[in-house]
Amino acid sequence: MLHRRIYQFFIIYFLGLAALFSIKYALNLSDYVIPGPPEIWETGRRVFTRYLFNVIDTLSVAILGHLLSICLATIVGIIGRLTAWIGSFIRVAAYNIQAYPIVAVAPIIFILLGDGLSSRLLITAMICYFPLLLSFIGILSEPVTEIEHFYETTMRINWHLQVKIRAFENINKITTVIVGSGTLAMVGTIVSEFIAANAGIGHSIRIALYQSDLAKILVALLLIGICTSLYLVCLEGLGQVVQRRLQGEVRS
Repeated sequence: MLHRRIYQFFIIYFLGLAALFSIKYALNLSDYVIPGPPEIWETGRRVFTRYLFNVIDTLSVAILGHLLSICLATIVGIIGRLTAWIGSFIRVAAYNIQAYPIVAVAPIIFILLGDGLSSRLLITAMICYFPLLLSFIGILSEPVTEIEHFYETTMRINWHLQVKIRAFENINKITTVIVGSGTLAMVGTIVSEFIAANAGIGHSIRIALYQSDLAKILVALLLIGICTSLYLVCLEGLGQVVQRRLQGEVRS
């Protein structure tokens, strides 16, 4: 699974790089506009270690924000499944809040919380929380009639078992949503760092942009893609472990 995802990322990355070089040589653009392969290689050697630690810093914040959003979405999703009114209210609230672009809300967050870890963490959680919430409410509100009917007739059903049954029957959907939101978590962290933070790879990309240094940005994108792919593989593996555990609990 790991080598396949990394392999797929490299294909996409180098196809994009090839397209960039095609534009460069077709239009005869200078190295100042689009750097050539030697300059990108030399820049990569020079900034690799620093950018790698920046990406790891960004990834750590993304993981924390992602875990926070998963926990919140799970709790609210379980509550929202209880009645149609609460579930409908939560959906409407999520739609309305999600309608505000994060770039419009982020300056307010930075003004109130500063440009440290708390701001990056909050923006990350906000970006990936609402897609998770809506998916969890939809999944946990949908009865699994065949299985739940058996436990109801045997008087063994309770809310805890009900949630497990519905989660187990939709584990592939849940895993897909969580993996997808993992990408959003990384994007959200980078966006927050790009806007006003003083650390992380987003901050480094902002500096490179002000310097018009496309080579540094391309190196940063390579490291972001590799680290994000590793995180997504871990999420998929964890989803398989949870699926086996839920299967054992439901059957017992």
